[in-house]
Amino acid sequence: MAAAEADLEVPTALCSDLLDLSAKDTALKWLQTSELPKEIYLHLARYVPKIYCLGPNLNPKSEDLLAQLALLAPLDFYLCGEDPAVGLTKLKQANKPSHLCGHVFKVGEPTYSCRECAADPTCVLCMGCFLGSVHKDHRYRMTTSGGGGFCDCGDTEAWKKGPYCQKHEPNISDASEEDPLANLSDDLIARAYNIFSVMLKYAVDMLTWEKEQELPPGLEPPEREDTYYCMLFNDEVHTYEQVIYTLQKAVNCTQKEAVSFATTVDRDGRKSVRYGDFQFCEQAKTVIVRNTGRQSKPLKVQVMHSSVVAHQCFGLKVLAWLGHVIGYSDGLRRVLCQVGLQNGPEGENSSLVDTLMLCDSKLWKGARNVYHQLLMSSLLMDLKYKKLFAIQFAKSYERLQSDFVKDDHDREYSVTDLSVQIFTVPSLARMLITEENLMATIIRTFVDHLRHRDPQGRFQFERYTAQQAFKFRRVQSLIGDLKYVLISRPTEWSDKLREKFLEGFDAFLDLMKCMQGMDPVVRQVGQHIEMEPEWEAAFTLQMKLTHIISMMQEWCANDERVLIEAYKKCLDALQHCHGGFTDGEQPITLSMCGHSVDTIRYCVSQEKVSIHLPVSRLLAGLHVLLSKTEVVYRLPEQLPLSELSPPMLIEHPLRCLVLCAQVHAGMWRRNGFSLVNQIYYYHNVKCRVEMFDKDLMMLQAGASTMDPNHFLMIVLSRFELYHIFSTADYGKRYGRENANKDTIQQNNTLIEEMLHLIMMVIGERFTPGIGQVQPCDEVKREIVHQLCIRPMSHSELVKALPEDENKETGMEKVIDAVASFKKPGVTGRGLYELRPECAKEFNLYFYHYSRADQSKAEEAQRKLKRQHGEDTALPPPALPPFCPLFASLVNLLQSDVFLAILGTVLQWALEPGGGYWSESMLQRVLHLIGMALLEERHQLESSSEDNDVTFSFTLKISRPGAPSSSPSVLAMLETLQSAPHLEVHKDMIRWILRTFSSIKKIRERSAMSPVSDTGAQTVEETVRDKDKAERKRKAEIARLRREKIMAQMSEMQRHFIDENKELFQQSLEDLEASTSTALEHSPSSPDAALLSVGPRRTRVSEKRQVVTCILCQEEQDIRADGRAMVLAAFVQRSTVMSKNRRRVLQDPDTYDPLFMHPDLSFGTHTGSCGHIMHSHCWQRYFEAVQAKEQRRQQRLRVHTSYDVENGEFLCPLCECLSNTVIPLLPLPRGSSSMSEQPSLSQWLKTVCQQTKALHALRKKEDSAGDSGPDEGERMDETRLPEGFRPDQIPKNPYSGSIKEMLTTFGTATYKVGLKVHPNEQDPRVPIMCWGSCAYTIQSIERLLHDEEKPLFGSLPCRQDDCLRSLTRFGAACWTVSSLPVVQNHFTRLLAALVPDEQVENSPGLLDVDMFHLLVSLVLSYHTLHCHDSSGLSLDAAQLHLLHLVTMAHIVQILLTSVPETTMDQESAGGEEEEEEEAAWFLYSVLGLHLGSGLREAGSGWHLWRSVKSGIVPYLRAAALFFHHLNGVPPPAELQVLGHNQFELLCGYLSLPTNLLQLYHGNRDLLDPLLQGWCSHPAVRSGLQAGALLLSFPRESNQLIDLPDDYSSLINQASSFTCPKSGGDKSRAPTLCLVCGAMLCSQSYCCQTELEGEDVGACTAHTFTCGSGVGIFLRVRESQVLFLAGKTKGCFYPPPYLDDYGETDQGLRRGNPLHLCRERYRKIQRLWRQHSITEEIGHAQEANQTLVGIDWQHL
Repeated sequence: MAAAEADLEVPTALCSDLLDLSAKDTALKWLQTSELPKEIYLHLARYVPKIYCLGPNLNPKSEDLLAQLALLAPLDFYLCGEDPAVGLTKLKQANKPSHLCGHVFKVGEPTYSCRECAADPTCVLCMGCFLGSVHKDHRYRMTTSGGGGFCDCGDTEAWKKGPYCQKHEPNISDASEEDPLANLSDDLIARAYNIFSVMLKYAVDMLTWEKEQELPPGLEPPEREDTYYCMLFNDEVHTYEQVIYTLQKAVNCTQKEAVSFATTVDRDGRKSVRYGDFQFCEQAKTVIVRNTGRQSKPLKVQVMHSSVVAHQCFGLKVLAWLGHVIGYSDGLRRVLCQVGLQNGPEGENSSLVDTLMLCDSKLWKGARNVYHQLLMSSLLMDLKYKKLFAIQFAKSYERLQSDFVKDDHDREYSVTDLSVQIFTVPSLARMLITEENLMATIIRTFVDHLRHRDPQGRFQFERYTAQQAFKFRRVQSLIGDLKYVLISRPTEWSDKLREKFLEGFDAFLDLMKCMQGMDPVVRQVGQHIEMEPEWEAAFTLQMKLTHIISMMQEWCANDERVLIEAYKKCLDALQHCHGGFTDGEQPITLSMCGHSVDTIRYCVSQEKVSIHLPVSRLLAGLHVLLSKTEVVYRLPEQLPLSELSPPMLIEHPLRCLVLCAQVHAGMWRRNGFSLVNQIYYYHNVKCRVEMFDKDLMMLQAGASTMDPNHFLMIVLSRFELYHIFSTADYGKRYGRENANKDTIQQNNTLIEEMLHLIMMVIGERFTPGIGQVQPCDEVKREIVHQLCIRPMSHSELVKALPEDENKETGMEKVIDAVASFKKPGVTGRGLYELRPECAKEFNLYFYHYSRADQSKAEEAQRKLKRQHGEDTALPPPALPPFCPLFASLVNLLQSDVFLAILGTVLQWALEPGGGYWSESMLQRVLHLIGMALLEERHQLESSSEDNDVTFSFTLKISRPGAPSSSPSVLAMLETLQSAPHLEVHKDMIRWILRTFSSIKKIRERSAMSPVSDTGAQTVEETVRDKDKAERKRKAEIARLRREKIMAQMSEMQRHFIDENKELFQQSLEDLEASTSTALEHSPSSPDAALLSVGPRRTRVSEKRQVVTCILCQEEQDIRADGRAMVLAAFVQRSTVMSKNRRRVLQDPDTYDPLFMHPDLSFGTHTGSCGHIMHSHCWQRYFEAVQAKEQRRQQRLRVHTSYDVENGEFLCPLCECLSNTVIPLLPLPRGSSSMSEQPSLSQWLKTVCQQTKALHALRKKEDSAGDSGPDEGERMDETRLPEGFRPDQIPKNPYSGSIKEMLTTFGTATYKVGLKVHPNEQDPRVPIMCWGSCAYTIQSIERLLHDEEKPLFGSLPCRQDDCLRSLTRFGAACWTVSSLPVVQNHFTRLLAALVPDEQVENSPGLLDVDMFHLLVSLVLSYHTLHCHDSSGLSLDAAQLHLLHLVTMAHIVQILLTSVPETTMDQESAGGEEEEEEEAAWFLYSVLGLHLGSGLREAGSGWHLWRSVKSGIVPYLRAAALFFHHLNGVPPPAELQVLGHNQFELLCGYLSLPTNLLQLYHGNRDLLDPLLQGWCSHPAVRSGLQAGALLLSFPRESNQLIDLPDDYSSLINQASSFTCPKSGGDKSRAPTLCLVCGAMLCSQSYCCQTELEGEDVGACTAHTFTCGSGVGIFLRVRESQVLFLAGKTKGCFYPPPYLDDYGETDQGLRRGNPLHLCRERYRKIQRLWRQHSITEEIGHAQEANQTLVGIDWQHL
């Protein structure tokens, strides 16, 4: 500790030396010298080591102060040439405000990007600019910044429109760009230049200085001390735990200190862990290096001389100073840029900025951050120098990237991260492409880093080590840079740009060539693959490049010449990849239907095949663009179309598609999961645009340029199906020979897949360039097909659509045309539903459907058709026409080979017995026939002349098949229409035949002459009518059959009832009995008022209550002497109603809970799920749970959602979390003595005598041992009141099992409520039980009040049962406690109201919650009453206690009433004058007793109103209590909401409606009591403190108010710094929704110790704020967190929704979020109902992963 103390004294010794220093004099000296650098260095050499680094703990406050005085003030003075306060202000005033915002984002700050106007997603605004911009009314995206970028407001290149917010709008007057230096005097410029040169060089030299022991020349200190620092540097390899453990060993510090060291190292990049002489530090270094170097490279540690560290600290300070000074003037910024980019003596690339950039990876985190900030605020904010800096950056690009790949810090700490600021500016990017050949540089640098190749030069990613994988991840950032460069497409091309772009395109093709054919696979036969091959790296690369490939194509499409050149280059590359296209395979000739084609012998199932074909796919994309941009029609002579070899083009994509088909058919099962995953991603939305879709385009391109028969034969051959379709009677032979089920199954699947492929080649025309469509049609079609599966939410749709490079899907533009939006309720999310008119666009064989999607969509669409009463055929939709380049594709549909395939399948389908065809195969064939018919109809309808139509499918299917014996396709269809085994397809066949006849009519009509066309219609109509009639007949038959069955059923039912009459009679009676609880407790006379308390209370005869045990299903009566029945219950501590969360339970072992304070600072709440068991069944069940848990311990300790050691279990029926059971008890038998009962004062007198007698008796028992002579007299004093027999021990009415359960529940409440070990003998057990009863009733009463529900009749029965059991348990718990103890409690409770000299330190009236007092008095009075045989009834006692406590509560309300504010009493009229006068009178009596302590009252009206409104919660709670205690049903008016609740409550509780009659009726008794209450010291001091008094009614607690717009929360969180680690930004700021505190969650820095365990900030906070239960909002994740205790927690959907009714947990989508009040109310209701723990339990049971999370560290 000595060192630290010395550390504090050092600066004071120095201060005198430093304070004498005059900044002015120093600056004047510098102004006169000719050798400025030397002078400044001398000054720094002398003073820097005196200020910085003087001890083990750096002292930033005093250091900053002294540095400002001695070091920075002279610099300011020199720069201004006068007093800086004046000089800098002048500069600021002369400076024109910049129109660039340039605000640098903090970590976690909200950033906004406009989806409509931003040039790309990296263009963002800060919150201030956004709110003042036009974009806030557009579609914007909100994200949180990772820190480091800056606001683009004012940058015209970043925004398509609205580049300025209101604040940065430039003036029209100064539109001309003028030189910022014009505003500055020449002197100032010269001084700035001098001082900036010296100081920037000093800072750069110091930060890049590599010698640890000595300083640069000129900076050696006058006297050198032997003090060193052992400096530990950050890396991203070692974990926090490793560093903490190592430090504890190396510098033997505590865990806490080690954590603090580790946190600082992680934040700043370095931290000194030891201070002393060289040897001392070197020793620590050795230990650290040895400890961390075992598994990986060791932590970097340096022993540095203290003066070196001092100058480095000041170097950072200088950079910050420079950043601050240039903020005053643009001119100074320009000077600094000039200094920074000026080449040094070494020539090229030697400027100070270059030096810093090239040393970037050697600097520590803190230094990097500081100089990056400076670069941003200087070079990037000055447009002239931004350009020069960009050129330097591009020149050093390769070197910087290599450094970055070797370095291990995250990209955000690397200078390469600045690329986003440079490359995304379109003008800079174009300039760098043309002048620095940036595109080629980036791509070549990327290819250079991936060095692993196979012999063919392709990338090879197998057996990647962790080190290489890490490097590969870092190299991917280059792709990001390339994306930035390409993101905005040029509108005008210069020749130089064309040349350089094509050079970049060449480099890109080289990259593609390295990927073409990588990771080839070969089918495993015989045995399963041993090791799964590495496939992820290749797909990661493909995914990263997807957008780049698309953007390359878009750049090409922008310029004809570029497109033609790129197409040629790509074609050459493809030919180069497949040098000899045959690849050495032998040629064969295929012939079929009179056509023959030459191809090669190649089997996908035997040879190597690869999924990666980027070159082919790029060519396919460019080929389609030729058609889209119409270059192919305008300039055909420039294109090498004649050189295309279609078989070569389609070969590889076709193999790839066949591979997918074979994997579907199960032929590649032995190749393991890696292949399944590759196929999955090939079709997945993230990759398909540049994989599957392009393969299909390539097939379309190939097929459109070759003979359709040849194409189909090659397809059959690659699918290995050629032999099946080329031999005529194959089917028959095939069925007989190939009995092998598997082969047949495989071939069937392959035929289905092949038919599907033909469908796709002909039918997928929704890409602009292939079909005549707009880009939005493609998106529309995707959405339609997604919504055909089921209604979907916005986020699901976005996930199902491919995103472009701007993360846009184009969905917003078209969604409203095809879907309607349905808003969500309190749960769920908003859904889009397909508009009915779009259903006709549904294509069952849509090419992006997975198999599961397809079957779901088919089912959904058929169901819809059935609902609308249409036939269930799903015919193919109408298609747009092809573009001319692809027009010949339709001929596939009428080619001979195609017809032969159709004929063969239909032929098979005619023989139901053959196993060599499948229904889905037939379904596909019918679909294809439908497509052909629609195509023909379309051509006929759109043709002007008859001779235009070359498509004659109908004629061909009417002719007989190839062997003339076989029937025509049409004939087979007609046969199939009546085949019984094809019921499913009838509708479709019928549709085909209808379409066929309509086409025939059109043909005939055009052939004859344009005669009227009614004929055609009539034929079709007759067919249709026949169908309709047939359908109607079937429906009628079905209806009659249904009716008959229903009649039979009801007959059987009646028969059954007749036979079992008495059974039904009995159940009906039971039903009637149970329907009305009000009748069950019917009062003796119907029109008497219902009274729940007092001698005249309504007597109820409780019916016998029979309940069923949920475990053994036995029924059982509830009787006091019977077997115990129990309710599963959960007891928890609660602060839900607390008005003072600062009061915590300090020492549970000595705490006395007898009186509850009115601020209800913490209570005990009991809840129940309402399920009933026998006590012995429950005990058996609980023992089984315990045993299971102990067995689990030996195996492996998994958390469960309940903690058995704490007595928790799940209710066996509903799995609700419980931790004890409440016994069910019958109504206590009330003595029905109606003899005259004593008045309040008589009764009170009696009670006081009784308590005195008991007191004397106890004393006597205590002193019985030392009896003296005065024994006789003493006994005489304590004359027992009449009929009071304290010696008679009352008989316990309860059976053994009930007594045991009474103890069980009592002990549980005590244990949980006080957080102590169970002890059933503790005198506080009954107090805790009464407290829990009162607290639970109060919390339910408040809940009902706030939800505006009636007091009775609106509670769910589980809460009703729980309250009833709880109150009756409270009335019975004294029977298992020691009598004297409870009697003593009663005496002390009563003494709070009626002074008793034997009870000391009773609380004041203002410190007692009256309802708790009432419950405790009523429930403990039994112990007195059990000795009383004088005929005094318990009811009278209850009434007197109620009157007394109510009176005390009235006084309490009057004393704390708030002075009136408004004077609206006149409107009330004078109906309550009596009450008002009485209130006024009582208040004046109190005034007499209290004197000046009491405020002046305004009026009686106001006082009465205060009393009336203040006492209602108490009356409502009392009504609930006495209702459950005495079982008197409430009057019907209290079971609904009405206006006269107050009068009804008073009536039900036997109170006068003018409550002040209680006082006037018993003045002689109450006046002395009032005086006693008022004279209590606590009351007087409380009234004087005034401000802290609680007034009644207490306001209900709510969760905190949340802002409507989520971004204001993010903003609040971004300015929140971690309270423990000096000013560091918190990584997971978390908001407590109960009290509004912001916490630094999930971090080492804020862990605290709680009950001997380290816990995170949130867990620690729950124990102070919510008694262990907490509700938090994790601001950066937009997630609600529920915590209970240390081991339980769950996440819950936040109350913030976007416009589509969805939450955005993790803020991934970035849509603006707004508060949904209903959902927030739902969370609040969970909290108010004490259901958070239950909610967590259910969540953890439902989702086992939640159980494994370390909740206590959050």
